[in-house]
Amino acid sequence: MKIIMLGAPGAGKGTQAKMIADRYGIPHVSTGDIFRANIKNGTELGRQAKAYMDKGELVPDELTVKILLDRVAQADCKNGYVLDGFPRTIPQAEVLDKELSRLGESIDYAIDVDVPDENIVKRMGGRRACVTCGATYHIEHVPPKKEGICDNCGGELILRDDDKPETVQNRLNVYHTQTQPLIDFYNAKGVLREVDGTKDMMEVFDSITAILG
Repeated sequence: MKIIMLGAPGAGKGTQAKMIADRYGIPHVSTGDIFRANIKNGTELGRQAKAYMDKGELVPDELTVKILLDRVAQADCKNGYVLDGFPRTIPQAEVLDKELSRLGESIDYAIDVDVPDENIVKRMGGRRACVTCGATYHIEHVPPKKEGICDNCGGELILRDDDKPETVQNRLNVYHTQTQPLIDFYNAKGVLREVDGTKDMMEVFDSITAILG
């Protein structure tokens, strides 16, 4: 079972990807994690990726797909995997498609966790992080015992720049331009499934497991 998670930043697709991985005993493959692992282990692919990242450039699609395929060729992926954070663009999806078909494989499901922009801006604007220990809270869903104070260490809780409404809106604009076309791409292939990401986390997961069986 080869699954791609789609959805805007803050839609909760990473959380759902981890839960799917646990339920079905398949790896949760995050491109960020693979990059870090390759760079840390000093692999040839890691060195190539680091050369781009050190210059502040995006890693080219071909190299990203190579690093990804290297990961999914490992033994723990033989029964499938959940891709989180890749592909982000149509060219990446096309390269992935071409390389998988060369191996006689294809994506089984692309699951879109659909959440309206205004919900995401509100959801992320409610996040708070401790400046001392890094613990995270949400003013509605996981509030601290005392407003503005970390339960763990008593540190100050702040709204990170990443979670400020104007930053979130910018990220959403990039998502709609670059990543949203993937929904049409996978829909045309007949593998797209959409779930309502505004529901409770477990309800969203139940919708996904109903699709996956």
